Amino acid sequence: MTITANSQLSNVFSPNLESIPSKTDGSLATLGAELVYTQDGAGRYLTFCWQHSELLGLNSEKIVDELNQTQTFVPVDKVTYLERLHRILTTLVPERFQCWFSYQQELFELDLVISPIMPSLGTTATTVLVMGRLLQATLNKKQVPVAAKTPIQIDLAMRSQQHQKVVNRITRNIRRTLDLDIIWQQTVDSLGKALRLERCIICPYQPSSSKVEVKAEYHQSALKSMLGLEIDITSEPAFAQALATLEPVVMQMPGYAQSGQQKTLVIATCYQDQANGLVALSWRDECYTLSESELELAKEAADQLGTAIAHATLYEELEVARQKAEEASRLKSEFLANVSHEIRTPLNGMIGFLKLILEGMADDPEEQNQFLSEAHQLSIHLLNIINDILDIAKIEAGKMELAYAPVKLDELFHDVENFMRPQAEMRNLSFQMQMPPTSDEIIVQSNYQRLLQVMLNLVGNAIKFTHEGGVTVSADLVLKKANFQDQQFPGMVKVRVADTGIGVSLDKQDKLFQLFSQVDGSRTRHYGGTGLGLAISQKLVEAMGGEVHFYSLGEGLGSTVTFTVPLYQQPVMVSSNDSDSTSSAEC
Repeated sequence: MTITANSQLSNVFSPNLESIPSKTDGSLATLGAELVYTQDGAGRYLTFCWQHSELLGLNSEKIVDELNQTQTFVPVDKVTYLERLHRILTTLVPERFQCWFSYQQELFELDLVISPIMPSLGTTATTVLVMGRLLQATLNKKQVPVAAKTPIQIDLAMRSQQHQKVVNRITRNIRRTLDLDIIWQQTVDSLGKALRLERCIICPYQPSSSKVEVKAEYHQSALKSMLGLEIDITSEPAFAQALATLEPVVMQMPGYAQSGQQKTLVIATCYQDQANGLVALSWRDECYTLSESELELAKEAADQLGTAIAHATLYEELEVARQKAEEASRLKSEFLANVSHEIRTPLNGMIGFLKLILEGMADDPEEQNQFLSEAHQLSIHLLNIINDILDIAKIEAGKMELAYAPVKLDELFHDVENFMRPQAEMRNLSFQMQMPPTSDEIIVQSNYQRLLQVMLNLVGNAIKFTHEGGVTVSADLVLKKANFQDQQFPGMVKVRVADTGIGVSLDKQDKLFQLFSQVDGSRTRHYGGTGLGLAISQKLVEAMGGEVHFYSLGEGLGSTVTFTVPLYQQPVMVSSNDSDSTSSAEC
């Protein structure tokens, strides 16, 4: 409860104070003040006289030693008190103010006048004389709500002025940079140090997420850091209320403050009435109540911070977009350089062979046919390059139209083998084609020409980038129902193309399927090609209802590419017993 000096003080102290003998310093008692004491610059008591000291259990004969040794009767805000003490000793100007003192489980608000004890001329003042009177006492302070204390106007004015300076300093600091990390950290440091907070944190907020992460923090050394901690907004009522109302919220939050004696102020930072962050300030002083003007200052600071966060975020997004645009421009330039080289090479070859024939440089008809054959092969290669470019243009424009029909997997594999086995054998590579064991045909729902294009591209890459070992093409059935184009299929067929080639490092694999992006420009120039093959294959497979995945453990460790297509009808699988019986019958 709170007891005022004018009304209920008699309930705490004896009504007959004059009958209590004073055993304190007589010279101080003669001053006529209710409370008189002297202190040095460190706040140590030199003399002490208070009419109520014996009622508080203080030994009047050893009162000074007790106060200095036990530190029991001390200002609640000791730091501010000592700052005022040093200022008075420096300026030699007395000051009057109200201050809360704590003694064991009780609080006392005192009206004090501190005067410097004037030293000899040329000597520094080291001692003050303090006279005061009791304004109110708060018993069992753990049970007294913070709102029960209303600060006087002088304190409010001083605090408001101090807080305005803090807001101005924060505003100046955040206007000097567009780096979000610097803005956040400078803000919590400025608030924490200026207001002597227990803790101050900032959490960016995204409306799409129910959690926020502590990105910047100021805290006292005795407290455990919360930096990087994720906070669930739904479990913190103050956070949710601040975001919903965009108004400052003051409440006790034991889970956040880690102490039942702490209070927390939560403010939502916002820009154009949209919340983009949360600031939480925690302090311990039970006698410190925020006024309406201070809450307005807090909201002003949050608005300034919200605007700075929005501007810095926009700058980061623009910077990322600029970097992406520059990277896209660089990749397209590199792509065009590679494509122009790829087009010129077969075109020059064709022109050369045809010129030899036209100039009669062929020795005989057989050599002339050989020149024509070479020119024909080069024309096919050039046509494939042009087709790739046209395909990617159609895909980018969204004009790729595919006709779907049942496709027999064994026929597809047979055509791929006819095309690619000679190339593998020319490079002394093994080449294997493996079908899943079924008693009837495996039929997929796809576009035959595009599916063949995908497989030829994947197998062609595997052969091109493999110097020794071999290439294996296999298929597996995934009997799990799948939906595509409002139609349900009994499963998927997963086709796997594995090689023992040069592989791809883990940090570069994400570039494989990007348009105009190549894992290594020098590698492309060495092996040839436009670098569009995988991107085109991925787009085609996705258009046919499947997915493409790439796996490689690193450079020199080979690679595997898989893709899936819908299974048109479920085949009858051959069991191991059937295989054994078939083998026995053949024997």
